[in-house]
Amino acid sequence: MLSRRQWTYTVLSYLILEILIRNVKGLNVCTSGSATSCEECLLIHPSCAWCAQEEFGAPRTLTSRCDLLQNLQKRGCEARSVESPRSDSTVLENQPLSSKGSGPTQYDVIQIMPQKVSLSLRPGDPTWFEVQVRQVEDYPVDLYYLMDLSLSMKDDLDTIRNLGTKLAQEMKKLTSNFRLGFGSFVDKNMSPFSYTAAKYQSNPCNGYKLFPNCVPSFGFRHLLSLTDKVDMFNKEVQKQMVSRNRDAPEGGFDAILQAAVCKESIGWRKEAFHLLVFTTDDVPHLALDGKLGGLVQPHDGMCHLDEKNEYSASTRMDYPSLALLGEKLAENNIYLIFAVTKKLYVIYKNFTALIPGTTVEILDQDSKNIIQLIVNAYNNIRSKVELTVWDHPEDISLSFTATCQDGRPLTGLRKCADLKIGDTVSFNVSVEARGCPSPDRPQSFTIKPVGFKDRLQALVTYRCDCGCTRHTQPASGRCSGAGTHTCGTCACEPGYLGTRCECREGDAGSTHLAACRQAEGKQVCSGRGQCRCNQCLCYESEFGKIYGSYCECDDFSCARHKGLLCSGHGECHCGECKCHAGYIGDNCNCSTETAPCVSEDGRMCSGRGVCVCGGCQCTEPGAFGDTCEKCPTCPDACGTKRECVECRLFGSGKLADNQTCQRLCKDEIVTVETLKSDDPNAVLCLYKTDSDCVMKFTYSEHANGQSVLTALKEPECAAAPDALTVLLAVVGSILAVGVALLAVWKLVITVHDRREFARFQSARSRARYEMASNPLYKQRMSSHAAETVFSMNSLNSKSYNGAVH
Repeated sequence: MLSRRQWTYTVLSYLILEILIRNVKGLNVCTSGSATSCEECLLIHPSCAWCAQEEFGAPRTLTSRCDLLQNLQKRGCEARSVESPRSDSTVLENQPLSSKGSGPTQYDVIQIMPQKVSLSLRPGDPTWFEVQVRQVEDYPVDLYYLMDLSLSMKDDLDTIRNLGTKLAQEMKKLTSNFRLGFGSFVDKNMSPFSYTAAKYQSNPCNGYKLFPNCVPSFGFRHLLSLTDKVDMFNKEVQKQMVSRNRDAPEGGFDAILQAAVCKESIGWRKEAFHLLVFTTDDVPHLALDGKLGGLVQPHDGMCHLDEKNEYSASTRMDYPSLALLGEKLAENNIYLIFAVTKKLYVIYKNFTALIPGTTVEILDQDSKNIIQLIVNAYNNIRSKVELTVWDHPEDISLSFTATCQDGRPLTGLRKCADLKIGDTVSFNVSVEARGCPSPDRPQSFTIKPVGFKDRLQALVTYRCDCGCTRHTQPASGRCSGAGTHTCGTCACEPGYLGTRCECREGDAGSTHLAACRQAEGKQVCSGRGQCRCNQCLCYESEFGKIYGSYCECDDFSCARHKGLLCSGHGECHCGECKCHAGYIGDNCNCSTETAPCVSEDGRMCSGRGVCVCGGCQCTEPGAFGDTCEKCPTCPDACGTKRECVECRLFGSGKLADNQTCQRLCKDEIVTVETLKSDDPNAVLCLYKTDSDCVMKFTYSEHANGQSVLTALKEPECAAAPDALTVLLAVVGSILAVGVALLAVWKLVITVHDRREFARFQSARSRARYEMASNPLYKQRMSSHAAETVFSMNSLNSKSYNGAVH
């Protein structure tokens, strides 16, 4: 049943569709088509309807019965005579979702609803149904630990000797029903992958000084079936010894495939969550690498464990391809966890994009973090739900709209993340048939969440036939006895023409050229046919079909894109492309799909561009990437990357939640002691931490498209000052200031005194000049000099008087 929202979408879709049909160049797609029967009419467009009423339409017009529903009604077609089926969906099985995974009901756990639907589809007419998915609490877990036992993993083997007990203790916090298994691998025991000389047969480490003893090389060895007795896991691990192969890559993909398909030997439970932990410190061999050793037979994807639980076809078949690996993992509901060293992270991260249901985690050199790694990966996997489609029919298109925890519909997405155990999410699935397959071929498909055993089966039937065909009359009198009457029209026998089969071919008296011209002055039958019995018989063409009342239309004179008519995404009708669902444009080369434009943070084109024809056109200067996610020069580049640096290196910031950090922050972060700025393309970013320190990092984009952040291991913090140093500095500063003030005061006084002394000297000089040049001025004499002068004057006076006398 359709929800109210879905019915709203349906009504709006048809209203928009009708507006487009009426307004695009005034073309009615129904009447301009080549439909001469009810079935052909239904295939033209979902808005087209056929009138099976006996007396209807212009006698000479073969396509007048095919028109829009409202047009047929206006022209007098009764409702009971209209053939216009609609697509619909019916739920056949709908058991409620479970809330708990373990306990007495664990074999009847339901995590997807509904479980079975029936779809009745008319080509071009979409219908919807809703799917709900819930990750139940306390779901059983089967974990198979697959370990690389090449020589470089010796320290890792020593670390996991007691892994079983510790891992079981941690997993018991997540589920009460946990089982653990163990297997190992090295590589194919043949040249050039391993040492094959006689002296290396029993001991490949012969002559190797660092580690002189090891076991012979092997492809894959199943050591312990899944069990809840973790002590057995510890004992089995303690028995193991490392081996030595010749080249760097390992044969791990051989081991993964055998662990996935050998269900009985491994012990995978149908009602459990399947985890396959793959630990290694090197790259894997891939398909076609086996040709180096003369292995030309492709892997058959089957189980090949012998009585010793060893991979018996290791030296007979090539390594499996990524496609085969992904198919078998999905087929057996297995989540694969790559636990690899830091240098291999990018390589295995690329593998996860090609193998659904896989994740990658960074493993310490000695595997010390393996338990936390597994727990983190398990929580990450359980925090998201992603739908996959199996056995997808070619003539059916599916589109998804996810409604996650925030309640907002996300068109084009079939995945929800950041979920908690027990959360329920829903998906609206739109289904549309593009054509009508052969009726004898049953059609169905399956929708399945990645890693779940639960699935939804959809049974498909097609509404390509008209109900009026049940009343077909061969050699009907309505057709002059020369044709079959069906759905209001006559299908004439060979040699007969006319709407009622009333004419014979070649009958000159039945030719009326005026009825075969579209307008006065136009060519008869548009120059592409002959007029017979009031009708145009269109010529055949090697390019396609010519049709129409006046042979004015064809199905090949439409725009092409890359050599394909209507880009291969539409049908050519009378010179115009009628695009399939999901495509628009004059040549149908523009996809309306927006899912490829949604970035990891859920924004369209990372908020830096617009989605055009299924791809992002970046509008922010400097932005690039499939979703404009890369932009070292954007104003928000440092701010965006800062949050990743905080959560990845220090577990702080807005993205401190581990699941959110892992989902949004996938760039490689390199930590250094000293930050160099040699790269001219790198952007230097810095910010102040909560502890008033300064954190620095650079952001750059490599030529291979990978974003790299180079950050300091620790923020730069100023050292706290010493109290005694501060005290001495303060006292010294005060003394220095005092001395400086005294020096200035002394300088001012000295300058002032010198100016006063200079003024005094100047005044004194002037005084001397005045005494020397003033005739009235006589210098004061001393008393002794005065007495002498006075005496001399007295004597002179006396002498003078005596002379007179």
